Amino acid sequence: MKISGKLVLVTGASSGIGEGIAKAMAKAGGHVILLARTQANLDQVAADIKANGGEAHTFAVDLKSADAVVAVAKQIKETLGLPDIVINNAGAGKWRFVDETTPEEAVEMMALPYFAMFNVTHAFLADMLKRNSGHIVNISSVASRFVWPGATAYTAARWAVRGFTQALRADLDSTGINVTLYESATVKSPYWEHNPGSAEREPKMAILIPKLTSGQVGAAVVRGVERNKKLIVIPFMLKIVYIQHALFPGIFQWLMTKSG
Repeated sequence: MKISGKLVLVTGASSGIGEGIAKAMAKAGGHVILLARTQANLDQVAADIKANGGEAHTFAVDLKSADAVVAVAKQIKETLGLPDIVINNAGAGKWRFVDETTPEEAVEMMALPYFAMFNVTHAFLADMLKRNSGHIVNISSVASRFVWPGATAYTAARWAVRGFTQALRADLDSTGINVTLYESATVKSPYWEHNPGSAEREPKMAILIPKLTSGQVGAAVVRGVERNKKLIVIPFMLKIVYIQHALFPGIFQWLMTKSG
């Protein structure tokens, strides 16, 4: 899909990966809608986009609340129109073993990203189907495909993202709506500062894969949307890892478990 002139909604857009995607979409000519909980942070990202000649609109919302998402979606459709591209990026979660995770924390980690993703998609999908066009991008990580010790609830939520994406793509197979899943290796972002102790549980195998910036993520998502890709995987070395996993799943999982 050509991005220039399109209305692009990005969740979790106040920092990190979401900020990088929003800025890349604006640079490509998209009219960006920024969603997150903190208005001040959204305003700063919007100001940066506008300073570079882009167009940005902000809406502070708790994406875990289905009612709040319905309300903000109604406001967006009435004031700006129906988004052409929906990028479900909002996510959170600590890397913890099960015995370190409370049931309440497990629910919270499923709420972001999975339930937020479902809520946002559901709020716009009926109208997108009537229009019979659009593109939905769901942002995940290698945790939606691989497992390692000490990130159990976090990993389960990312597997839910991948399952939802594949099922949604099947639902929309005969329509004009494309669905993309994004997975990558580690991205330098505020996540690691907000979740101390998580980086130490990264599998030692990760040292072989270059860490990414939010700008690199944004550029990859732009390319993926423009090319209507079903799966975005970066960096290139991670694609090699995916091939190794497909060929030798048992050996690969043993290495992930032992090096985690």
